[in-house]
Amino acid sequence: MANHLFTEGMTANEEAAPDLLSLRTLFVNVCFIGEPGSRSWVLVDTGMAGFTDSIIRLAEERFTGPPVAIVLTHGHFDHVGSVIELVQHWGTPVYAHPLELPYLTGMKDYQKPDPSVGGGLMSGISFLYPNDAIDLDDRITSLPQDGSVPGAPGWKWLHTPGHTPGHVSLFHERRRLMVAGDAFITVKQESALAVLLQEKEIHGPPAYFTTDWQAAQRSVKMLAGLKPAIAVTGHGHFMQGTELTDQLEKLAGNFEHMAVSKQGRYV
Repeated sequence: MANHLFTEGMTANEEAAPDLLSLRTLFVNVCFIGEPGSRSWVLVDTGMAGFTDSIIRLAEERFTGPPVAIVLTHGHFDHVGSVIELVQHWGTPVYAHPLELPYLTGMKDYQKPDPSVGGGLMSGISFLYPNDAIDLDDRITSLPQDGSVPGAPGWKWLHTPGHTPGHVSLFHERRRLMVAGDAFITVKQESALAVLLQEKEIHGPPAYFTTDWQAAQRSVKMLAGLKPAIAVTGHGHFMQGTELTDQLEKLAGNFEHMAVSKQGRYV
């Protein structure tokens, strides 16, 4: 529990549905999919480095064993920060989209963040954010080609590129539950003040790390077309009901104006 004191008070959790819990690690969310008390559950993303103990502690309180799978929406540093330590602790297999595997097996670094886009302190200091690949070696494999999510019946993964080439979101069609990752988010992640206050409002993917805006726009339009009832995103509070559908439709219809900067390295 070496990191416990450092991260004390830097987490908060929200139950978006009885079997969908999010844990905020500093400023990025981790998701737990599965009924409380279950032996079959899935962890989506692993948050910032230093929060391994917080994730394990919540998992032990909520479930009766390790996760069946860890699914990564993508491999940016704030979504994979605890994955190696969690794999070492649980021995759980990790899954990601095939196009994301080079960044998760040490073969390819992400493109550098762009501090000039989005405005705000979080963008301005993004040149400090790591863009290096991590190496999960043979502990990671491609998500099933049939779109299923190992260990999560009823859920499907959807390829939602733009923020990264192999970004995925998860969707439960019958219940219209969505785990969007960073395809869209519910806080203006470029602004330190908005992040601090956790102001709830739908935005496009974090601008400083998004490298393909046309793909990002297509992904948002696809997700909006699914009309989710509840969405947990990679950053910000979960959102539901008409607040979610109205704001998501607005973003999809006005993406270039609302999400894309007028200038930037990848614009």
